[in-house]
Amino acid sequence: MDLAVEKRITDLSFVATVGFFDGVHIGHRHLIDQVKREAERHRLPSAVITFPVHPRKVLQKDYQPALLCGFDEKIEQLATTGIDYCISLPFTVELSQLSAKEFMQKILKEQLHVDTLLVGYDHRFGHDREDSYPQYSQYGKELDIKVILATELQFEGDDVSSSQIRRLLKAGKIKEANELLSYNYRLSGKIVEGYQVGRTIGFPTANMRVWERFKVVPELGVYAVMVHLRDLIYAGMLYIGRRPTLHSDSEVSVEVNIFDFHGDLYNQSMSVEFIDFIRSDRKFDTKEELVAQIHQDKETVKQRLKNKK
Repeated sequence: MDLAVEKRITDLSFVATVGFFDGVHIGHRHLIDQVKREAERHRLPSAVITFPVHPRKVLQKDYQPALLCGFDEKIEQLATTGIDYCISLPFTVELSQLSAKEFMQKILKEQLHVDTLLVGYDHRFGHDREDSYPQYSQYGKELDIKVILATELQFEGDDVSSSQIRRLLKAGKIKEANELLSYNYRLSGKIVEGYQVGRTIGFPTANMRVWERFKVVPELGVYAVMVHLRDLIYAGMLYIGRRPTLHSDSEVSVEVNIFDFHGDLYNQSMSVEFIDFIRSDRKFDTKEELVAQIHQDKETVKQRLKNKK
């Protein structure tokens, strides 16, 4: 439900929560589960209110967010939570200037008819983000909105956050990141023409231009991946790097050797699911050393991907 294109909601009340929800990780899912339980208790629909663009990007045009998922992927993941409604609220400069009380009154109460608001334990909203739960609770009493402080989720003694998952991805810790996401991290994009060096050494690759400009690209290196292509899934070996042995490049390339696939892929869409990190990118003394290492990498990838299809 996109408030930019749809009519105002006038016939429903909601139990809702508000946030950007980048990645829709297990911490977000813990919060949404609480929204659903509270909604069931009050016999009302549950809702997540989110933003299509990172709020800071609206306020700072040159800001480059590091995103775990683009908007479409976020909506797909939110749909897996079982929430009744996902409300896309356009974030504007005018919206950013509202105080927390004004946001609760003008947006949550008057526009969306929110009955009950669940607030994440560390979430703040409103101009300058000065207020927190005690103030939200007081405003709720004045506006006839029940405000509930959600419980936090800890994983192995730490709070779960999008920034923590970004750090894990940038360190190549794919398995740990996937565990916190509750699904395998993905990159999606268009297959473009590359240098075609891979086919000369026996490992033809599909070069991918990632759709989402601000999406986090994991640590440079070799990965075991599952490749989604033409409604089929293939095992594959993915490389992220500057190809220092063959053609040192300032630009990072993302290329996949798709196992058991033959054919022309240019200009098609492809999505890769990261399963495991194999090794870091490095420069080899000779092309022969590189080829020997790639053969070894492929065997390692096959072992890691056993039973993944």
